[in-house]
Amino acid sequence: MEIRRFTEQDRTELRALATIAGAGSPTESLWGHPESEAAIYLDPYLDLEPESVFVSVEDGALTGYLVGAVDSARFPSEEERMTEAIRHHRLFLRRGPAAFFARAIADTLASRVRRHAMAGDYTDPAYPAHLHINVAPAARGTGAAEGLVGHFLDHVRAAGAPGCHLQTLTENTRAVRFFTRVGFTPVGEPADVPGLRYQGRRVHQQTMVQAC
Repeated sequence: MEIRRFTEQDRTELRALATIAGAGSPTESLWGHPESEAAIYLDPYLDLEPESVFVSVEDGALTGYLVGAVDSARFPSEEERMTEAIRHHRLFLRRGPAAFFARAIADTLASRVRRHAMAGDYTDPAYPAHLHINVAPAARGTGAAEGLVGHFLDHVRAAGAPGCHLQTLTENTRAVRFFTRVGFTPVGEPADVPGLRYQGRRVHQQTMVQAC
């Protein structure tokens, strides 16, 4: 297995991998429209900060990827990326996404009434870098994920960033265990994620950090 930086020649294969890499996880899909989801969690990284994108390769095929930013303050926020994807893909006119957003509005109102924290971008100058990682089901347990995170953190340190954060779901227990094993620590309380469901239940965002 090889861990290396993304090249433009990887883009088509990486796009295809993104549609299957999260299979079985609570974040497998947000609203059932892969193209718009890639416009939020994949394409901006390939276009704006390709030097911070790493891939795992086995027998000539991509098996996983990690995208991230060294300085999140200089990268479009998740809210900005989501707003643009909603507009560009006219998601409110699509049945699946429209149902998701209607549920998200109801969830947001319920969280405010109960005074629960809600998911959102994390800002702390001590942990300016952030990452998202996906590994194909067949490559889980092979060391691909550890290799991707290790290469990214080396990149972050070389760039002079003091720390890195990520956001996962408490319901994704496999991910929480993995991130803990590679040195990330939970910070803050889990926050409600409007609209998203896993096994019919609401899910909660957990921020985790690691000093570099």
